[in-house]
Amino acid sequence: MESNLSPKFAQKVFEGEGGSYYSWSSTEFELLKEAKVGGGRLVLQPRGFGPPHYADCNKIGYVLQGTCGIVGMVFPKASEEVVLKLKKGDTIPVPSGFTYFLLTGTQGILGGFSTIFNSRAYNINNEEAKKLAKSQTSVLIIKLDEGQKMPQPCENNSTDKIMYDVDAALPDIDVKNAGSLTALTEMKFPFLGQVGLSATRLKLHANAMSSPMYAADSSVQAIYVTKGSGRIQVVGI
Repeated sequence: MESNLSPKFAQKVFEGEGGSYYSWSSTEFELLKEAKVGGGRLVLQPRGFGPPHYADCNKIGYVLQGTCGIVGMVFPKASEEVVLKLKKGDTIPVPSGFTYFLLTGTQGILGGFSTIFNSRAYNINNEEAKKLAKSQTSVLIIKLDEGQKMPQPCENNSTDKIMYDVDAALPDIDVKNAGSLTALTEMKFPFLGQVGLSATRLKLHANAMSSPMYAADSSVQAIYVTKGSGRIQVVGI
């Protein structure tokens, strides 16, 4: 059967006052199912909040836009949570086994967590944690009230160990008036070794093209176009 390589738009999974989520799901696209990969795009409005969820697979997150985002993570067997401030260009690997969970239904997103867990995860007191848990009835994304306290980045975090600003990094290839390429690998960013993934940021100017690339092994590449238009040719499939 011939593989369908035509570009696909993400399917809208959720939309609410706090933001929206779109997915390239393997159930919708046969080629993704064969490759066992997927993708998603999270759009948060001001004071939008994506509550805790569990990562059942390895992921890489990339911030396309914005400057004042916050992400909180708890890794398996870790005694403390990690809270980081995000900006455009930041890349964050998320290993499988991430210990935040997403609860659905009328009980609320955070209602299934103890007050102690919520207060520790979000660096708030027990009363604020109880209010947060009772107020959330949405499925995937919520909008926090104006006076509701947000988790703050921890001052003692070594952000460069778990987050990498690929936009600010020196490119591996930089051709004047043509474009640049920045490869993000475990050698540059050791934390990537925990997810077994890599990423490449390719920026092309008008009327420019990149040289042919090939995969020397059975690895799979997923390409996301953030801006502009162009053409891509794939051979050997």
